[in-house]
This record gives sequence, C-alpha cells and structure tokens, in this order.
Amino acid sequence: MVRTPLTPWERERGERFGALLRQARGDRSMVEVAAAAGVSAETLRKIETGRAPTPAFFTVAALAATLQVSMDVLAAACAPSPDTDATRAEPALSA
Repeated sequence: MVRTPLTPWERERGERFGALLRQARGDRSMVEVAAAAGVSAETLRKIETGRAPTPAFFTVAALAATLQVSMDVLAAACAPSPDTDATRAEPALSA
C-alpha cells in the first residue's frame, strides 16, 4: 500500500505537535516519558522531531495522559488556522 504524501500543512502540524510535547516533557528524559506512556523512545523522538507527523490516536492519548496535557489542548494547538482550508488541509485560496 502506498502512503499519500503529506501536505506542507500536515508536516507543519506535526512539527507543532512535537514541539508542544517537547515543551510538556520539560526536564524529564525522553526514555522516562516514553516508558511511562508505553511507547518506545524512538517513537517519541520521531513525534517530537516531526518525523512522525501523524501518530496513532492511542499513542497521542498515552502521551497526553503521561504528560498531563489535555487532549483538548493538543487538538487546539494542532487545529487548522482560520486561513487554512480544513477540508483539504492546505492554505485557503482567496476568491
């Protein structure tokens, strides 16, 4: 199965999500947080660096619980901006 390439907006969203997780992790080690969430340190590293911009829901939920970050906060931080066409996940074109 061939994976559809990510749009620039999807890549940028993954980078924002990773930065938010890095910030929430604070001084805790990546290995410590990953183990507490039940994911590998490599998975967490890929998410934090934006190399895994579309992590599975249960991975996100486990990390959110471990980092004590609301899923609502994560969703809001990664939602399309008002100038983005959410149906296409690309910048909206002016009419």
